[in-house]
Amino acid sequence: MRRLHALAAAAALLLFCALPAAAQDGLRTEGDVAKAQGLYEAEVTVPSQSEGDRNGGLARALGQVLGKVSGDRNAAARPGVAAELRNARNYLDSYDYRQDQGTSATGAPSFRTTLIARFDPQKVDVLASVLGLPVWPQPRAKPVLWLAIDDGSGPRLVGVQQSGAARSVLDRAVDRGYRLGLPQGTAAEAALAAAIWRGDTAAVASASARYAPPMQLIGKLYRGKSGWVAEWTFVDGGKVLATSSSDNADARQAMATGADVAADALVKRYAKQAVGGQPGTYRILVSGIRSAEDYVRLSAALQQTAVVRRIAPVRAQGDVLELDLDLLSGVDGLQRMLGQDGPLVGGDGDPPQFYLK
Repeated sequence: MRRLHALAAAAALLLFCALPAAAQDGLRTEGDVAKAQGLYEAEVTVPSQSEGDRNGGLARALGQVLGKVSGDRNAAARPGVAAELRNARNYLDSYDYRQDQGTSATGAPSFRTTLIARFDPQKVDVLASVLGLPVWPQPRAKPVLWLAIDDGSGPRLVGVQQSGAARSVLDRAVDRGYRLGLPQGTAAEAALAAAIWRGDTAAVASASARYAPPMQLIGKLYRGKSGWVAEWTFVDGGKVLATSSSDNADARQAMATGADVAADALVKRYAKQAVGGQPGTYRILVSGIRSAEDYVRLSAALQQTAVVRRIAPVRAQGDVLELDLDLLSGVDGLQRMLGQDGPLVGGDGDPPQFYLK
């Protein structure tokens, strides 16, 4: 036990080193504009291109990606997720920057730095599974958005030709990990604005039969007492899965809520709960602990793993250390997070036996 106390004391004095440097930015040809595309990419605004600001931006970007992959808009608040977001560089494939120019309130030009992060799909999938996030399978459906807007001159349907008017809800859908489509806006379809206004979902579903899939996000946007009101109904295969309403002084923000209504309904119906180990305290054996430095390396490897919530040394005998670990998703989750290239390998047996390389 004296040896164990000595090892623990040495470990307590060590400040752990920073994680490996982030991946370099991807190559682009002249004239290309960097932007996030797909589920495993995200873009965030950062104050500068410094390492500190980049690391903070990567953490936020990974949180966005986990939200898109799982469909859970609160993914970043799940147990263990926030801690692992600090290790976002470990999941990075490449990154890039974009300078966006705008106009300030005074009319002067303003500039904003945007970080575009592209993460490794396989690593992100493993992380999501280990942390118990739901799995929203791909390919994902592209519901048809039937939106009528009344700005005071009567309700009018938003078709493909007026896609700019629906940009906020279309973009919000992409942020949630799926896409919405718009009807062509033919004369017959334009007449459906009246059906949308009276809540005739059957009429809208019938007109939408020419499009695939048989899913409709039906909405109406109109002026209310304190701004704009948006009312939504999401229909899948003729069945109403969700209804919601919201109001906002900004019409674009009121409109964007429709994408969340559809996304939440789709996730609830089609997402599958991740299959992982049960949370709890597990006893493990680790061999190869021959010095205080070895104990420090072991502690660092475990503490940098999101599924490890607490480490409690039990006893040391020879080069074998016995530990109780409070794990978020069992020993299987620990093994998957450690990988085969890390300093700690193994995990078979009862109790599980690991080896410090």
